[in-house]
Amino acid sequence: MSASTATPNRRSASPAPRAAWVPIRSLAVRHRPLILAHLLTLSESDRYLRFGYAASDAQVQRYVGSIDFGRDEVVGIFDETLALVAVAHLARIDGSAGAAPMAEFGVSVLPRARGRGWGSRLFERAVLHARNWGAQTMIIHALSENTAMLRIARKAGATIERDGGEAQALLRLPPEDAASRMDTLMAQQAGEFDYQLKLQALRLRQWWQMMLPRAAGAHAAG
Repeated sequence: MSASTATPNRRSASPAPRAAWVPIRSLAVRHRPLILAHLLTLSESDRYLRFGYAASDAQVQRYVGSIDFGRDEVVGIFDETLALVAVAHLARIDGSAGAAPMAEFGVSVLPRARGRGWGSRLFERAVLHARNWGAQTMIIHALSENTAMLRIARKAGATIERDGGEAQALLRLPPEDAASRMDTLMAQQAGEFDYQLKLQALRLRQWWQMMLPRAAGAHAAG
């Protein structure tokens, strides 16, 4: 998407702590099918807001296939069935001709998981990763009508420039420090722990559902 150039706001990105914890897990190559399933679930209007155009299934597949997990950071939130209900993609942008490195953020949340502030939480997690990469600026390209995304960026202190139906938000990032590295490490470990708990609970439910008919049959035969 095209957007006019803006000067980043000099306010530092330091999201305020919140009481409720959200289990955000780092995603890898093996999660590519789950990311694809998540994005294909989005309606045409939701895809329009996420990508800036009404992406077809084939275009979504090409996008997911092009994600470089070794270079970028992709994180998500799983529900109890281990389906991805929210996904964020933070892409590295190397500075050219001595320019400072930047990072670009994109996010999608399924309708059934909205209204919980998870988009903001994913944004905060992305800010930590971008800082630890050494990025000095976070870029968010969005349609002007994507008020939810622009609200998140504005709340974080981003400068927003509009160009017709498109908008670009630029957020100046503070440098990495021991706190940002520790926060990222703890968040990754907590997200993995939550995922493993959900995985065990799901397996237990599946085992119980499989055993119930057998138990009922044995009881009837007895």
